[in-house]
Amino acid sequence: MKTPRRILLKAHAKINLGLLVLRKREDGFHDIETIFSEIDWHDLVEIHDAPGISMECTLPSLPADASNLCMKAAALLRGWTNYEGGAHIRLVKNIPLGSGLGGGSSDAAAVLTGLNLLWGTGVSAIDLARLGAQLGSDVPFFIVGGSAFGTGRGELLEHRPATLPYWILTVVPPLHISTAWAYGNVSPQEGSSARSLRALLERLETPSTDHLSALVNDFEEPVFRSYPAIRQLKQELAESGSICSLMSGSGSSVFGLFADERDAQDAISRFPVEYRTFLTPPHFHRGAIDPPLPV
Repeated sequence: MKTPRRILLKAHAKINLGLLVLRKREDGFHDIETIFSEIDWHDLVEIHDAPGISMECTLPSLPADASNLCMKAAALLRGWTNYEGGAHIRLVKNIPLGSGLGGGSSDAAAVLTGLNLLWGTGVSAIDLARLGAQLGSDVPFFIVGGSAFGTGRGELLEHRPATLPYWILTVVPPLHISTAWAYGNVSPQEGSSARSLRALLERLETPSTDHLSALVNDFEEPVFRSYPAIRQLKQELAESGSICSLMSGSGSSVFGLFADERDAQDAISRFPVEYRTFLTPPHFHRGAIDPPLPV
């Protein structure tokens, strides 16, 4: 097949179906346990041939220089493969910043995947994930996407074909939560061996609410304490009929799982216009419908 000269990809957001912070490691990172699940909220990443590596972004407040994860991903892949060409990256930013939805990590993963195709470098998905881990803990997940059980910093993954049988309403208030701040204020729960999310992944596709009671996010306590509006957001989702509501990542987004689309749509109307909302349909899986598209 002829190598495409331009690539367009959707870089999907994720939610964390539970997030346990187990211990702080000697390297300064934390060991966690979580279940990642992609949702249908996405940025667009367009890449085409260019003499050097450059970038533009539709969000003026997001730097498009060497500090951007997309630029770092491009430089990392080019250095690792000794590729001599370049690329221009155009990022259409839709996923809110600082929301716990992994938008920056997903963009970086899309760049790694897209450039691997554009440049014809033939790097395996496993090696792309290893490269991605150098950029951020969530990047390896987005190389494959779907659903996965994550351990270590979140980069040790067991991908599963499970999809959620619920409407997923994701709500982002106009608040930015620093991941570094969240980790600095969370209390690791080392030794709580009874807490585990591994078995839950096997039951995600079962339309039963019993197992959803196991969904907890250790970041909620410190975030809710300092940002009571996020606690209120979660309560609003519960009062709107969500089967389960939980903060994603280190915030500020909160999601609710709904059995009925009408309930989810009614819930959207409860939030002020400055709150961003997005509804993902049941059994969403981008792997089946959103391969990288040469255009």
